[in-house]
Order: sequence, then structure tokens, then C-alpha cells
Amino acid sequence: MRRTSRRRRLLAATLFVASVVVPVTAAPAATLHAAATTSHTAPHTTTTDHPGSGLGPELTARLDRAIEDARRQAGIPGVVVGLWMPGKGSYVRATGVADTATREPMTVDPYVRIGSETKTFTVTALLQLVDDHKVRLDDPISRYVRGVPDGHRITLRQLAEMRSGLFPYTSDTDFTHALLSDPYRTFTPHEVLAYGFRHANTFAPGAQFEYSNTNLVLLGLVIEKVTGHRLADVIEHRVLRPAHLHSTLFPDGDEFPAPHPRGYTDQTLSGATADATDWNPSWAWAAGAMISNLHDLRRWAGVVATGELLSPRTQAERLKTLPTSFPGTTYGLGIFETNGWIGHNGSIPGYETVTVYLPSQKATLVIMINTDTTTADGQEPSTVLARAVTAVATPDHVYDGAVVTP
Repeated sequence: MRRTSRRRRLLAATLFVASVVVPVTAAPAATLHAAATTSHTAPHTTTTDHPGSGLGPELTARLDRAIEDARRQAGIPGVVVGLWMPGKGSYVRATGVADTATREPMTVDPYVRIGSETKTFTVTALLQLVDDHKVRLDDPISRYVRGVPDGHRITLRQLAEMRSGLFPYTSDTDFTHALLSDPYRTFTPHEVLAYGFRHANTFAPGAQFEYSNTNLVLLGLVIEKVTGHRLADVIEHRVLRPAHLHSTLFPDGDEFPAPHPRGYTDQTLSGATADATDWNPSWAWAAGAMISNLHDLRRWAGVVATGELLSPRTQAERLKTLPTSFPGTTYGLGIFETNGWIGHNGSIPGYETVTVYLPSQKATLVIMINTDTTTADGQEPSTVLARAVTAVATPDHVYDGAVVTP
């Protein structure tokens, strides 16, 4: 059953916080765990902290221990953590390896695939069109895209809130087989939507929460329809440039700027661990194809949480979060809130990230890792790390303490 459940989890690009699946088979997990443990025996750690900018020797030592323990527990080859707490200092560290074959150490400056954090960029572009009076959140998707099941009743707001009821195309077995049979192939937005549209909707629009990449692919098509430009170009000109994100990109295919770590996944047809570094993320498009680095994600965390690129009214709409199937976590318009932290995480074969902002302390946390293989008890490895870091640094605001079943 492991293989089936993993393929169902595939490419959720990702559910945020603590999604749990059936435990993995021993072989792939053991492979990654061995890699992480080996590097732990002689850990290589890099830092970009400047003298006087740290959080103090005691707290720094506690964070070092917590991160290394979490890395070993989750079997993660390489980790980058950035934590910035105004008035207290900062912590920026890389540990483990970027390549399990060469043992090249992880550094703090690589590019990584950010998976579902792409959703925050896509929804920001949509909300800018709301501010420009080009679209309305309560417009039906049928106004912009034909052929959407029940599209005359599903609104752009419900798509961004993950409350449309549209079947997630990544849960279609033919799609997962097609992708995993040739992960280097290119998918178009309409091709992936067709896999989802062959299924009945899972519930009435607005009735409940279900995380679905189908929703974001549709919003990407709305943006293209309204602007007359490619989604990648809209995000570049309207989001990345105004936000001064110079190391973030929406790739056309499998391009991946250097430096970047190798990325490892067990989301394969056999369940064996594979190097997914150069897999083509086109299947995820508006839901999960983008690339970034630590510096830009730090900047983006505050932009998203404070609404820097949006009007106050539209940002207020974005932050109206609703309950999800994950205890302690609510979801707004392409953004979640968990125990005070606002932002999103991402998972795509080979990589996971977390980018969140804590308004009460104006703190920012960014985590980047080079595996998406869940732990033996089904936790996302990035969640294990984020929980460990916040338990030490912000004990009153621990990132997601819940563990749920599918």
C-alpha cells in the first residue's frame, strides 16, 4: 500500500503543514536516513551571520542541536534555515549535504524548487487584478475558462481558498502514472486539468476545504486571459520586480540556475529513491513550478503577510482564513495561518520549503531542504524542522503541532 499512497500524495505540491500518509517502505527511507546520519557524524555547517547579529550563544547552540536532531529524525540530506527576529538577532545556517554521492556540503546560497509556495505568487498576481478592477473575487470561473465542471457556481475566491470542490488532478491515477513514467516530459495547463475534469466534483462549491492544484492552474489561466500575457511574464513584471526578488523565477521547463542541491524523492513508480533534480515541473505550473533562494524568500515572507503589493482592503480579504482539515491551521486566499505564523510551504519531488512570517514579533522563518520523502510516521520533513526551530525560538508560537491522518 505504500506505493499507492505515495503516488496519491504525489505532487500535492504540497499540502501545507503536517500531512500524513501511510508509512514508507524501509528501503528508500533507509537510504536517505543513512545519508543524513553519515553527514551528521561530521556535519558541515555554514553561516552568513555577521558578528553581533546572532541570537546569542545559548539560543544558537539550542537551535543547532534542534535542527541537527530533526534532520537526522527526518532523514534529510541537506538543510538551510534562516530565522530573523528584529530586536533579538538572526540565525542563518546550512548543514548536511547538497549531494549524497559526492558529499558536497549544503550552503546557504542555493536555488531550490519551492513547490506550492508558487501559489502565493499566483494569488498575489490575481489579487492585483482585483485591485485594478479587472476581475472580482466572486466572479464565476466560467466567465474566464470554459468547460469547468459546475464552473458557473465556482468563484475565483473559492478557487483561491481551496473550497471549489474540483477534483485534484494530481489524485488521478492515470496522471500520476503518466508523470512518473516520464518525469522529464512537458505538460500544458489544459492537459493536467483534463485529468481532473474527468472526475465528478467532490463537494458543492464552498462547502468545505480540499487542497487541490486544479484550483491554482485555473487561476493561472484567468490571469493569462485577463492580461493577454503568459503567467510567467505577469508574475515577473507585476510581482517579482516590484518586490525586488531578483533570484526568483518561473521556469519555462526544467531549467534550474546554479548553484542548487540535488533533490531526492521516493515518489516513483517503484517506490525507490530517485534523484529528481532535473524533473520538469511544468505539471505544477501556477500551483508549484517556481524557483527561489533564501534571500528572496526572506523578503517575500514579509511582502505576502503584510500585503505590500496590495491595497489594504484586498489584503484584508486575503487574510480572512477559514478552517481546514488540519487542526490548528486555517487557509485564506493562497495563504495559511498556523499558530500565528502566516505564509505557505512547498513540496515538489526532491525539495521542500517553508516561508512564514510572525506578525506579533515581525519574525521571519525560511526553511529549504533537498528531499520530500516523509518520515516513518508520515510527517513532511520540512514540518519536522519548522516545528523544531519554532519550539526553541518562539515557544508560544510553535509551527503546527498537529498530526493528522489522510
